[in-house]
Formats: sequence, C-alpha cells, structure tokens
Amino acid sequence: MTDPGLKDIWVYLAASPLLGLTITLVAYGLAYRLYLKSHSNPLVNPVVTSVAMLIGLLLLTGTSYDDYFEGGQFVHFLLGPATVALAVPLYQQFSRLRQLWLPVTISLLSGVVIAAGSSIWLARFFGGSTEIQMSLAPKSATAPVAMGISEKIGGLPSLTAVLVVVTGITGAVLGTKLFELIRVRDDTAKGIAMGVAAHGIGTARAFQVSSQMGAFSGLAMALSAFATAVLVPWLVDWMQALF
Repeated sequence: MTDPGLKDIWVYLAASPLLGLTITLVAYGLAYRLYLKSHSNPLVNPVVTSVAMLIGLLLLTGTSYDDYFEGGQFVHFLLGPATVALAVPLYQQFSRLRQLWLPVTISLLSGVVIAAGSSIWLARFFGGSTEIQMSLAPKSATAPVAMGISEKIGGLPSLTAVLVVVTGITGAVLGTKLFELIRVRDDTAKGIAMGVAAHGIGTARAFQVSSQMGAFSGLAMALSAFATAVLVPWLVDWMQALF
C-alpha cells in the first residue's frame, strides 16, 4: 500500500466541516501577528491578509467555497452576537452621544446620500449599465442590507456583495491614513466616517485605533444601514428622473 500524498490527506480533512473553521482561525491568527509585527500598518490589515490567505489556499487545493463554508459558517454565525456586543462600548460613550446627536445625524444622512449618489453618477459617467449603477448604490451599507436593497432597485445582489467587501477593505486600509492627511484628530468624527463609509470591516479597524472610535463607528454602521434602506430607493428614483 502506498503512503498517502498531501492531496489525499487534504481530501480526507476537507470532508470535516471543522476544517473551514480551523483554517479561518489559523489564517486570521497569522494575519494578526503579521499586523502587529508591521507596527499596526493599515496596509497589512489582518482582514485583508487573512482573506488573501484563504483564497490562495482554496485555489491551491481546489476546494469549493461551499465545502469551505460548511465550517466557516460558524464564524459567520458569530457576526450576529458580535454586532449586538457593539452596544457595550456605545453605552460607555452614551453621554457624549447625547451631546452630539445633531451633528451625528447630519453626518449620517450626508454620508449615505453622497456615498450612493456619487457611486451612481460615477458609474453612469464611465458608461456603466443600469444594473451596475444599482449594484453600486448601496455598497457602503453592511452586506445583508446592501444585497436586499440592490435586489429591490434592480441591481445584482452578488455583485453588490463583492463591492461591499471591497469598500470595507479599502476603507479599513486607507481610512486612518486619510484622517492623518486631512488632519482629523477627533475619534468620534473618525468613527462616524469609518462606520458610514466602510461598515463592519471599517468598524473592526476603528476598534484597533480606540474604543471611542470603534463605538461611534459601530453606531454609524447600524444607523447608516437603516438610512440607506430608506433613502437609496428614493434617491435612485430621483436621479433617474433627473437624468
């Protein structure tokens, strides 16, 4: 009997749903260590690095996403409790929130309208089809909300899901450097901007900077998802009538 090769061992391990969970945790652990060794360089964001590791591993081994997700769904399930847990740091900042409710509201509404409107306009300017425009419109909201809005206004939910991830990663990588460039130093303002523009991935990056920034980013992420669901369909109808 011949000794099993690496590919045979992988096929055996891939039959277990726990493999997806294990490789996800290992990939993120390695990515986070790399992030710390880079002195928290945003270009080495652990979300970006771990996603790249997982994609490379799945391609190298020929493993389908469905097979991987049998185990990876356990991490996916924890997104719900993690989102609810954002209420804890927000409660700790509640006194400051009461003082800033008006500028926070104005920032949220402005951010949602500008994010959706600029996406539609730029896609139209560069010759993008109506489906692409509608897929881009809700890209700054969290994925489940964005996909639902996309389907309602005539976009492609699968394309919107990809755009949401790209938007979040871009915001997480470039956001803090942009704040330094334009000299924004207040963690509340930075958190609101990150949550509106880069949803969950941006919020994870915000918590790496400070608990205050993370708390307001989590608030902005949740409220901007609601505002996007309400405002984007109306904005789409208005822009289509205007142009």
